[in-house]
Amino acid sequence: MRRWLSQHRAAFGRALRRLFAAPLNTLLSLLAIGIALTLPAFGYVALDSLRDLGRDASAVQQVSVFMEVGASKAEVAEIEQRLRAQPGVRTTFVPRDEALRRLKENGDMAEIVASLPRNPLPDAFIVEPRDTSPETLEALRAEFADWPRVAHVQLDAAWIKRFDAFLRLGKLALLLLAGLFGAGLIAVTFNTIRLQVMAQAAEIEVARMIGATDAFIRRPFYYFGALQGALGGLLAAGLVIGALRLLAGPVGELAALYGASFALHAPTLAEIGALAGVGAVLGWVGAQLSVSLSLRTFD
Repeated sequence: MRRWLSQHRAAFGRALRRLFAAPLNTLLSLLAIGIALTLPAFGYVALDSLRDLGRDASAVQQVSVFMEVGASKAEVAEIEQRLRAQPGVRTTFVPRDEALRRLKENGDMAEIVASLPRNPLPDAFIVEPRDTSPETLEALRAEFADWPRVAHVQLDAAWIKRFDAFLRLGKLALLLLAGLFGAGLIAVTFNTIRLQVMAQAAEIEVARMIGATDAFIRRPFYYFGALQGALGGLLAAGLVIGALRLLAGPVGELAALYGASFALHAPTLAEIGALAGVGAVLGWVGAQLSVSLSLRTFD
């Protein structure tokens, strides 16, 4: 075990030395990898922020249940009890007198409300489900509409479905983009490792002559590819954070013009680590393909 660990430690050290031996080439390779990972990473951050915006939108969270105007207090209490028994929802009761008072406080509606001979508004319930998927909201709307003395159930299902379809389309485009740039990252690592193998052909031949195994020869190249990919992932995270800081002001101003509060969320430490891990895995795959094909020329 100690020998195995020492061999891996030596291979890791050789990979580090190769990275710093040609700083310009390493920097250019890291830029290529970082840019390849930046676009999918930024797309993920943007979609995640939009998904949070959808959760915060009242139209997405709320289902409004309106009682019939002539419903008695006992009937309203029965509906309230059934709503509160629903799992995973939060229910708020809005009495008809409270709804009328809110209308009177609205300057545009005050004169109209004052001219009414009686309160025409019904008692209502605002239901906020924890699961805001379109299927769940539509199922709740259909269930509530069949209850007795319920006059109307309001849900902007069309808006929710359009927003959900947009998110699904964005996820598909992001997966395609990530696959495309992931293949580009593998290609960059493949060419870099292939050039290194060709440059060290004599050294590899001598190592084989004195009994070095293929695993011993391959190991430093694998570490080099993984290190290069991981550093490229960290560079991509830095580029994403920098872009988010530049866009924070304009995005906030645009959201304020629409009376909303919206901000692009910076990636967390776990997401930065995941991005570096993805880069390391893709770099390792590129190195493995390159070394496997290149060493065949020595057989």
